Amino acid sequence: MLWVVFTIIGIAAVAAGLLWWYFHPAVHRTDGVVYGVRHEKDLTMDILRPGKPNGFGIALMVSGGWKSGGAGETPGWLIAPLLRRGYTVFAVCHISQPEATVMEIVEDVNRGIRFIRLHSADYGIDPSRIGVTGGSAGGHLSLMLATRGGPGQATATDPVDQMSNTVQAVAIFYPVTDLLNLGSSTENPGDGGPPKSFVKAFGPQSTNPAAWKEIGRDMSPIFHITSNMPPVLIYHGDADTLTPLDQSERFQAQARAAGRTVDLVVHPGGKHGWLTMVFDIRKFAAWFDTYLRR
Repeated sequence: MLWVVFTIIGIAAVAAGLLWWYFHPAVHRTDGVVYGVRHEKDLTMDILRPGKPNGFGIALMVSGGWKSGGAGETPGWLIAPLLRRGYTVFAVCHISQPEATVMEIVEDVNRGIRFIRLHSADYGIDPSRIGVTGGSAGGHLSLMLATRGGPGQATATDPVDQMSNTVQAVAIFYPVTDLLNLGSSTENPGDGGPPKSFVKAFGPQSTNPAAWKEIGRDMSPIFHITSNMPPVLIYHGDADTLTPLDQSERFQAQARAAGRTVDLVVHPGGKHGWLTMVFDIRKFAAWFDTYLRR
């Protein structure tokens, strides 16, 4: 029976080797590219170009709890399925809350998209076909781009501001879509106010009920669905207590009522993240193939 043991070990070793190979694609990195300034600090993005680029770009919103990483911290294995399909990935970082408010963060990631579009020729991507992805707060920022994007300011003195901040396809994990109705979330304060752990993230006026209604609405993608919103794919766990599935279900219903494409894939037993998420990104890549490369 010893040969059986060696066979099993051999198969396991080959499988491990193939997984390691798949999640470590050839990539050329340019880390810490400055795309703006906020509170006297540089706003940076990491640019990961695959060995065989397909000419399309994906902006990755590096954000969890509206906190972001720094230059060079984006792991290539996390986005390997996108790189394997040839997508150039722009990992857009921001100043973390509460140093920057969520409102400022939204402004800054919008600038990130404008910057990518301005320099699209430098990075070899089609400026008219840019996708966006992220999870949790990164999913929220992705939807803010999808619902509130628009043309640039033709008369702006900064060439970045002259560019459009629209995106053409979205694939994300468990976003918050309605800050004014947090439902069964553990972050729901019960009085209609901002998420309990993120009061400071929305600035000093967030504790003013009247002001919060305006802030919360402005920062909730569900209130800004338009007739030209790009197609959206959402993966969401049905056991998520931080951002309940209801957030994505209601967004999908609203978007479909407006005639827009929103596909929702429910992960059974999934909480705010699950171990196999990296494999779901393969489906994200297929989504971008469908809506960016057609």
